[in-house]
Amino acid sequence: MNPRTPSQRVGELRKQIRYHDQKYYTQAAPEISDLQYDRLLQELKDIEAAHPELITPESPTQRIGDEPAAHLEQAEHRLPMLSIDNTYSLAELRKYGERIAKLLPGEPVEWVVELKIDGVAVSLIYEAGVLVRALTRGNGRVGDDITHNIRTVVDVPLALSTESPPRVLEIRGEIYMTNTDLVRLNERQAANSQPPYANTRNVTAGSIRLLDPRICAERRLRMFSHGVGYAEGLKSATHMEFLEEIRSYGIPPTPHVECFSSFALAVEHCQELIGRLHELDFEVDGLVLKVNRFEQREKLGATSKSPRWLIAYKFEKYEATTQLNAIEIQVGKTGALTPVAELTPVQLAGTTVSRASLHNAEEIERKDIRVGDVVVVEKAGKIIPHIVRVEKHERRTNLPPFPFPDHCPVCNAVAKKDEGGVYIRCTNFYCPAQVRERIRFFASRGAMEIEGLGDKLVEQLVGAGLVKDYGDLYRLEEQQLLELERMGRRSAEKLLAAIEASKQRGLARLLNALSMRHVGATVARVLAAHFGNIESLRSANQEQLAEINEIGPIIAASVFGFLHGERGKSVIDDLQQLGVVMTAEQPATETAVGKLFAEKTLVVTGVLQNHSRQEIEDLIRQHGGRAASSVSKKTDFLVAGKNAGSKLAKAQSLDVAILSEDEFEAMCRGGQ
Repeated sequence: MNPRTPSQRVGELRKQIRYHDQKYYTQAAPEISDLQYDRLLQELKDIEAAHPELITPESPTQRIGDEPAAHLEQAEHRLPMLSIDNTYSLAELRKYGERIAKLLPGEPVEWVVELKIDGVAVSLIYEAGVLVRALTRGNGRVGDDITHNIRTVVDVPLALSTESPPRVLEIRGEIYMTNTDLVRLNERQAANSQPPYANTRNVTAGSIRLLDPRICAERRLRMFSHGVGYAEGLKSATHMEFLEEIRSYGIPPTPHVECFSSFALAVEHCQELIGRLHELDFEVDGLVLKVNRFEQREKLGATSKSPRWLIAYKFEKYEATTQLNAIEIQVGKTGALTPVAELTPVQLAGTTVSRASLHNAEEIERKDIRVGDVVVVEKAGKIIPHIVRVEKHERRTNLPPFPFPDHCPVCNAVAKKDEGGVYIRCTNFYCPAQVRERIRFFASRGAMEIEGLGDKLVEQLVGAGLVKDYGDLYRLEEQQLLELERMGRRSAEKLLAAIEASKQRGLARLLNALSMRHVGATVARVLAAHFGNIESLRSANQEQLAEINEIGPIIAASVFGFLHGERGKSVIDDLQQLGVVMTAEQPATETAVGKLFAEKTLVVTGVLQNHSRQEIEDLIRQHGGRAASSVSKKTDFLVAGKNAGSKLAKAQSLDVAILSEDEFEAMCRGGQ
């Protein structure tokens, strides 16, 4: 059988893409995932790039979106509604940031991170403050006129709430439906013997194009704004200013938007934000990173399809429907009672999912999750599965609400809700479950790093009553350990030696290990570097703590409360008496070795043989250097282990000095 020619494959791809465009945009019934669609489009782009003679005006690569629906009137966009370039890869995302830095040489660039709402793109045109027209994206040049339906969306003001509106203001945003409203709609569908809707986007896409606005009004659609099109009289010079400006006009901007001084910080925030998506009542299929300043956007411009000043970081989402069989309450190291759903096992993203975190009592109440419910469970990217919504139209009528416990399920102590927070916590500091989790974390690599003290041994020590607090670890004797199951003399000796060695980890590692609320490794390092020793830290008042960069009032209150509370004072005093070192590593200016990497930036990459990445980065800081996550022109050294990959190639292209792990160790030992 003869292999397909590039021309034949191009024809096949165009046919497939047009078919899926029709299913997605016109029929609101997609058959493949965004990732699968993007792969088809990328393959077509690659072939056309290699064979430019095959490019035709009607190719999917030469247009932006779908064609207008035949039953609606169409209108032309004054400025094209371009699509957004996207990536599913963190490495590709960072490469994009590097490209933008090259296009704006020497300029500081602020980056905005926004949620990418999974809905329908819309353009709202206001003239003299009055809504005159609403259009879908359409094909990017011409869209469907959906003004009659947009007027039913409660978030959309018919007139701007200002006495001096811009002469013309085109707002671009996303029409969407909440999961809560989808649940209500499907309940009505079931009551009327109609089939349920699969997801919020399909409902939104179909509803917004209906001819009868009364039906659209019943669907309770919503809108978030995330951008501006054609405008005359806009006051803002940055995206963050724009969001505040339209908020003052009564237009809802996309929530949870934050601005960062560097692309690296923006990417770091993306990872944290993905882990909080379960808190939202609407669907998100990615995050968008945008240049904040409009003047820089003008410099960057656009390709024929996409602006250069923004990119979408997308993650493939997987959903499955299963049954919730039970809710188990787990107790964490800070006493938080975390509900966990026990599910009928279901395949999701190539794995069998039988458990999903429900996070807190408020989430159970907000989503009205009950044992016995049929639920939709989702996994986005590589984060843990969570329950999106309950299929209430399938609920049996006799399911009672889940009674969240008011006492700890382990020790029966009273459980209280955080003041102004969402977590309910066991009030018994010495609850066995809390003790077990705290000791596990105390011994972990990022904390005091006690080799050999794994989960099973912690279980034994706590269960036998040998360890009730951190100090008890340092009071353990060999004979006590020998009485434990499967503990030989040599193992006991090695464990005691590891416990003794952990006394020298320093103040930063200790502060992280103590499980203070809101204090992780970064905050611990900041505090240790600022104060140098535990006594100076203890003598600081709450206001002084809050003034430190990266600390702030919430963290300050937590740290001060722990250090000056009865339990915190007792823990610190006990560990001091046991010989645990509570001073920071010697400042870089005090020793010759400490000056080794002063004012230098180092990046660590690849598989290391003798150290963990955290250990290497700690050594960099001890010697006065800065440990960065990405290679740039400002990088002085790259510490490269095996399989270093793209960072090594980047460093070589920029003539950055490359150090092996052995060379790095030799420099640290020799102080030169």
